[in-house]
This record gives sequence, C-alpha cells and structure tokens, in this order.
Amino acid sequence: MPRAVAGPEIERLIQLLARVPGLGPRSARRAALHLIKKREALMAPLAGALDEALAKIVTCEICGNIDVRNPCTICTDPTRDPSVLIVVADVADLWALERAGAMNARYHVLGGTLSPLDGVGPDDLNLSTLVGRAHDGAIKEVVLALGATVDGQTTAHYITDLLRDIDVKVTRLAHGVPVGGELDYLDEGTLAAALRARTTF
Repeated sequence: MPRAVAGPEIERLIQLLARVPGLGPRSARRAALHLIKKREALMAPLAGALDEALAKIVTCEICGNIDVRNPCTICTDPTRDPSVLIVVADVADLWALERAGAMNARYHVLGGTLSPLDGVGPDDLNLSTLVGRAHDGAIKEVVLALGATVDGQTTAHYITDLLRDIDVKVTRLAHGVPVGGELDYLDEGTLAAALRARTTF
C-alpha cells in the first residue's frame, strides 16, 4: 500500500475529487494539486460557489430538473412548446438535449431507468408524475429520450404501456449512424438499428 505523501486534509480532498464522474485517483491528484497551487484564484471561489449552491439548489416539483427556483427556469419559460414532453433518465440528459438546441419543449426527469439487477423498480422512478402530466390535455406528444441500453429500452417499453390508454403520441429518439460516423467503425447493433430506421433521402 502506498504511503501518504500529504496531510489528511489534502488526502481527503483527493479522495472526494476521485468520486466525481470522469475523475479517477490520478486525475483527482492532478486536480487537487492544481486547486492548491491556484487556491486564491480557484479554490476559494469554488468553495464559495459550492456553499451557495448547497443553500439554493432545489429539485423542480414539476419536471425533476435542478435549479435555484421551483418551478425551474424551463417549466416557467412561456416560449416553450407545452404540447411536447421529452422524457429523460437524468438531469445530465436534459442538459445534453438543451445544448443540442433541437427542440424547444418541456421535460420530465425520471431519476434513472428500470434496472432489476440494481434493485431499481417502477416505484423508484418519477413515473406517477409523468402519467399525471400526460393526462393534461395540453400534451400531445411524449418523446422517450432514453439511452439505447437494455435498461433504457426496458424503461421505454414500460412507459409506453403506462401511456397506452392516454391520448398522446409516444415517440422515441432515432438510433443509428452518428453524424460524421464511418460505417466501418460502428458496431453491428448500431448498423442494424440504422437500417431499420432508414428514411427517404
């Protein structure tokens, strides 16, 4: 076992940074060293921003997004199309779709996907609120923007069954060849999905 090279406070900082997705132990060490070297320019403002965020961030009671207001900025935006509801697994997916800027719709965050192996069942997801929102006469289309994983597709099928008796159109994201993708580098599943979802040119 390697010996500690710094005091317990610095080791704790490294351990906490290593828990951030995308940062492993080595990246966390580099990040910690950078923060320490730039403590006046980075660490103090970061600590202040974290304190402020902890005090103000809330989960939107309508859609499940996180924001500093409830209802969130998206739910209170009058320019958004109230007839389209995009269902995502997590807030990160919502933010990714917003960055793409392809649709100006409203969202619903499930808080995960069904995963029996991980003990995540229907009661663990924000499904009852989704059904309630779908009953709203203003919503005409529910877009299932869930991952092309087994859990994502299982969740999509489950939601489709939940919404079967409601007068809404249920659609899903297209699957297939990514923009700029070379066919030779794609897996067989992606190519098969692209062929099945082919469109008129």
